[in-house]
Amino acid sequence: MTRASVVRRLVAGVSTTVALAALGTVLLPAAAAQADIIDLSACNLSPLSQPFARWLDPAFYELAPGGDFETSSWSLTGGAARVPGSERFAATGTLGSSSLSLPAGATAQSPATCVDAAYPTVRMFVSGTGLVAVSVVYGNTVLPAGVAVAAGGWAPSLVSLTSSALVGLASDGSAQVSLRLTTLAGNVRVDDVFVDPWNRS
Repeated sequence: MTRASVVRRLVAGVSTTVALAALGTVLLPAAAAQADIIDLSACNLSPLSQPFARWLDPAFYELAPGGDFETSSWSLTGGAARVPGSERFAATGTLGSSSLSLPAGATAQSPATCVDAAYPTVRMFVSGTGLVAVSVVYGNTVLPAGVAVAAGGWAPSLVSLTSSALVGLASDGSAQVSLRLTTLAGNVRVDDVFVDPWNRS
């Protein structure tokens, strides 16, 4: 990993940490009494892999629900659409045939899935040119997780933080949430969205 990539990852992590700290001042007081029940056991038992190992990320990940976009399971608005063509690295173990097109202003939201404090990060593959906001939707609350930057051909995004620990604290240890991707600028393709249940790695 180059020095520049390390710096970019640290800056992204610091920015997200500051946002999460501010969010925590809102959520944690109501959940303080539940702090002893924070759950570190993964909600799901999906197969794990190391899809980003060639980019020096040794973490184990599982595919988000419908995250390979080979089926039509995400809710799509604002021009978002499944299109032919997939990231070229076969990160799921097989080369796919579809990906997600997100023009400016488009939004895609995953099916609800269980998260707890064991699901701290999200990472995906992006191509095109633009910025995609990554959020976690918990009931009527939308929690910012990070921004994926597309700058050409298919490449891994930076890591986004899911706020899963805060969500778990606020909901007896685990909760049903969705991932939301919204294009802030440009025209972006997304494929193979993964989450990292670190305690199972």
